[in-house]
Amino acid sequence: MDDLLPGMLRVTRDGGETLTRQLTDQLRHLITEGRLAPGQRLPSSRQLAQSLGLSRNTATFAIEQLAAEGYVILSAGRRPLVAEGLSLDRRKLSSRTSGSGRITVSAWASSLHRANWPPVHDGRPRPFQPGLADEREFPHDDWSRCLRRAARNAPLRRDRPINHPPLQEALRSHLVAHRGIKADAHQILLVPTAQAGLTLVAHALLEPGDHAWIESPGYGGANVAFHAAGAIVSAMPLDAQGMAIAARKETPRLIFVTPSHQYPTGRLMPIGRRLELLRFAEVAGACIIEDDYDGEFHYEARPVAALQGLAPSPRVFYLGTFSKATYADIRIGYIVMPEALVEIFELAQRHMGMLASITMQDALAHFISAGAYLGHIRRMTRLYKGRRDRMLQALATEAGDRLAVEAPAGGMQLLARCRPQTNDQQLSARLLEAGIVSRPLSRMLYHKTGERGLFLGFAAWNDKEIDQAARILGRIVR
Repeated sequence: MDDLLPGMLRVTRDGGETLTRQLTDQLRHLITEGRLAPGQRLPSSRQLAQSLGLSRNTATFAIEQLAAEGYVILSAGRRPLVAEGLSLDRRKLSSRTSGSGRITVSAWASSLHRANWPPVHDGRPRPFQPGLADEREFPHDDWSRCLRRAARNAPLRRDRPINHPPLQEALRSHLVAHRGIKADAHQILLVPTAQAGLTLVAHALLEPGDHAWIESPGYGGANVAFHAAGAIVSAMPLDAQGMAIAARKETPRLIFVTPSHQYPTGRLMPIGRRLELLRFAEVAGACIIEDDYDGEFHYEARPVAALQGLAPSPRVFYLGTFSKATYADIRIGYIVMPEALVEIFELAQRHMGMLASITMQDALAHFISAGAYLGHIRRMTRLYKGRRDRMLQALATEAGDRLAVEAPAGGMQLLARCRPQTNDQQLSARLLEAGIVSRPLSRMLYHKTGERGLFLGFAAWNDKEIDQAARILGRIVR
């Protein structure tokens, strides 16, 4: 080995790494590959240095590093010894194992590709991609000042609760005034995203085999979160007023709804249906997740009060996010919790690692308290209303009777229904080839129906972009 080892090593002085690093890495590789056998003696540091033309210090440092990592054993007056049980040679491993080398994932992970969620569009955002705010209109200078202030405050924060009290209080004041929420500040949990909040509620409330109801068509994130928690998920069709609470045999443990701006139809659930849903949940002993994903934007009248504020007993989990009202990089969601569950949910939040950056929370607290958040929402509500109207006009002009569009009372996107015989998935693919992003309605349906359509966003695009994209869309649907 004293003669053979130098031929197995190639240490160069024109590489980017130090000589010591090269020698250490190559010796480590020879050991794990099995080419240096367990119990084999290596040359002394003096012999190794001479054979490779290196300084003795270089060889000594390399061997000492390997000894510190457990690859070789050093003893006084003796040459380094290769330690036992370090070979990762696949040929030797395969003779002792029956595995094929493939890693098997869980049944849940295997099923994810069939969920058609979340929709992923490669490249830069393009019209009419749903769910996007116009980042160009966000007050980035104001937000930057809030971020800098929060970063400077970081060393001064002694107590570091996972849910930042200043943000809880600022958000509570906003939700009480503008969404009719009834809660104390400590009932608000701050999570990385609204989807994280949905997952947290699902795992904390559902046992495998419990029944959960979702809207159909509806939000795919609720479908995958409930399935991941082991629930039996029932698709609840919609009528003109929202989720149709028909007589069903099973009693749900959890119900997911988007009453302020139904996803994806854009319909507003009227007060009569809201009260009916609350009464049903009370009798059935069910909890409700109320997702107010873009409920900040209402164009026709003052928004209907949230379910959470109407509920006769604390059964409603109010779910929201900042990423729609601000822009996508501010990925913080929140849950308004029933009082009795705050402690156990905070514990579950820690166990599942659903923690949002305290610096980001602090910045948002100041952004809201300073009035910048409400000012931005008011300005964007006016802007988005104009874009909604422009979109409706452009689609009517370019697509004619090929698409039936319902004017949403709020939100950032709309549903354009196609004729029943249309293959909306093929149509969406053709539009994508032409540079237009859409989401087929059929991928958001969880019951058998002939409904077809395209889910189109308008909030992120100016009038010129809307007109240009509508012309392309009209040419393809005709």
